[in-house]
Order: sequence, then C-alpha cells, then structure tokens
Amino acid sequence: MRFNCISKTFYALIQSSTFVNLYLYRTTTSKDEFILFKRCLGQENNRYKTILSFLSGDEDNDYLNPISHDLDVTYLSSPYNFDNDQLIGPCHGLIALMDSVTTFLTNPSTRNYRILPPNPFCCQEDFYRSSQAVGFGFDSIANNYKVVKISIIYMVDNDDYPQEMERKVDIYDLSVDCWREIDHTVAQLLTTFCCVSCSQMFYRGVCHWVASLDIDAYVILCFEMSTEIFYSSEIPETCHLINGPSCRLVILHDSLTLIYHPYPEPVISVEKDLINIWIMKDYNKYESWIKKYTISGLLIVFPLAVWKGYLLLFQSRSGCLMSYNLISNVVKQFSFHGCPKSFRVLLYKDSLTSIPTESENTTQVDKF
Repeated sequence: MRFNCISKTFYALIQSSTFVNLYLYRTTTSKDEFILFKRCLGQENNRYKTILSFLSGDEDNDYLNPISHDLDVTYLSSPYNFDNDQLIGPCHGLIALMDSVTTFLTNPSTRNYRILPPNPFCCQEDFYRSSQAVGFGFDSIANNYKVVKISIIYMVDNDDYPQEMERKVDIYDLSVDCWREIDHTVAQLLTTFCCVSCSQMFYRGVCHWVASLDIDAYVILCFEMSTEIFYSSEIPETCHLINGPSCRLVILHDSLTLIYHPYPEPVISVEKDLINIWIMKDYNKYESWIKKYTISGLLIVFPLAVWKGYLLLFQSRSGCLMSYNLISNVVKQFSFHGCPKSFRVLLYKDSLTSIPTESENTTQVDKF
C-alpha cells in the first residue's frame, strides 16, 4: 500500500485488476490473518456506541495488538439495538456490516467503505416487514457481489396481534446498483424456516444460516449465490429452541464447522455444560461430519471464530473477549470489553479489492 505514492506508474500497477487478483490469491498462512472486531459500549439513555477494532496477532504468545486506532461507527448502525448486527465475509477481501436496516461494505485493509441504498420495498397499511436473515457473497458466474435479505411480511389485526402473511427475498446486485425481489414462489418455500440470529456464513459461493423447522428440528439453510436457489443440509446433532444447545457456524481448517454450545443460563447442569465442535470434512456430505473437539466447563455467551486454527475466540458472560486454546486447553482474557452479546469477529487477510459502484447516482465509496 505504501508504494501507491511513489509514482504514477506504481499507482497504476497496484490499482490494476491483474495486480489486485495476484495479491488476493497469493499464498498465505494463518500468520497473515488479521481480526476485525466489533463491539458496543453502553451510553446514556439506553444508547450504544459501536466500535470497530483492527487487530493483529502475536506470533509467539497469541496476544492481540491493535494495528490502528479504534473507529467509532455508531453512525453506520442503530444506536439503540445491536441484536441484529452482523459482520459477514470476508468475500474477496470485502466485509459487510449489516443490521435489519443498514448495510455497509468495507475493505478493512484499505479502510474504504460504502453504505448501500436502503431497501425500497415497503408494505401496505396495516402490514409491516420484519428482517429475518441477511447475507453477503459473490456470484462467480456473473462476477458480481450480492446482498440478500430474507423478510417476513406481517399483518396486524384489530387485537394488534401480528399474523405472518408471506416471505420476501430481496437481492442487491452491486453490478447494477439496485434492489430487486426474487421470484415469489421461491420465497414461499421458506415459510417453514426460521433463521437463527447472526448465524450467517458465506462459504464456497453459498450463504449458510442455522435455521429451525420447529422447536427441535434444526438444519443449515443454504442459498447459492449464482443460481439463487435455496436448499437445506442436515446437522450432526440436534438443537433445541428453548433449552439448547445452540450452534454457530465458523470456518476451521478451511472446512464448514458447527460449534454447539449451551445457552448462558445462571446455572448449567453437568450434562449440558459441553461445547462440541463438528467439522464437515467433505462439503455438503452429511456422512463427513466429524466431532473434532469436546470442551467442558467453559462459560461463554457464544463463540465468535477460530483463529490460527486452534484458538476459539468467544465472549465471556462478563463482557470480555477471551480465547480457549484447543490444543493446550489454556484460557486467556484480552483487554477488550463491551456489552454482553454485542461482540462480532471476522478473520481477514490483506487485499486491495475495490468496492464496486456502478452508478454515479447511487452511494459512493468513502474512507474511514
């Protein structure tokens, strides 16, 4: 990046698609990983401040070191609620920070970001739209980034009781810079699914969500970015909507991974106090699920990511960022604090990928 200012020749070379792709697909290891860490801090009048931290690792001691000043990005998200905040990606170096209303894309390496236009589709009077799940990924056939939002349309009756009417799936195509609704019949296939909040993972051209069919039946709901087709995949253990366990999707050893963990209840029985980590060795093959790790006695709110292939990052009940070493069983606390359940973590590697903007009349790219 520092060669940008040496000469126009260097600048043109670094900005060229050939150089950008060579840099993107260069050989890297876990030592080249950085961490984008999002958390919220409590403020007055039940408001929250949203902070982004850019971190690198210590090669020998597994410490986290800031690589730049923290960013206050409260203006890019709701200051009143963080339940639906999600960090999604990276996808060719780009990351999406999304909530139920706002979507902004960023390249954490270049510090460029862009707020996408809001979804223009609205409801009739006495109806309202509730966002259920969001996703971000790349369509390799169309060479196009896409944002997907799954919503439920409710009608409010005279008793103010919401009644589900239909599902909507909206796509934002960055190649044309506009929203569109997906085919109605495809969206209605989702009426039996309820996606778990903040469970999205983009992997191998597919958006994945943990979703429930009923109180006990959970699956992985999948949306293929190129074909725009939904399908589901079975999970190796059952989850339970009320009593747990719950589960999260992460990537471990370049494989889709499920982490089962108990709900953070005040008292957890011995038989429930387990964290099971399952790895899908061969993608989209149920029989390839392997239980890799079982952890007991680790009090977490929820898992965040697996860093370096062996450090499970998680948020403690006291609001601290912590790690559990899957090899040595050592637990470490970092000096990062925030509101419980507000933590989000994404691992990324340096990239020069630019954020697409195809229309002069739409939102433009800014810099942090």
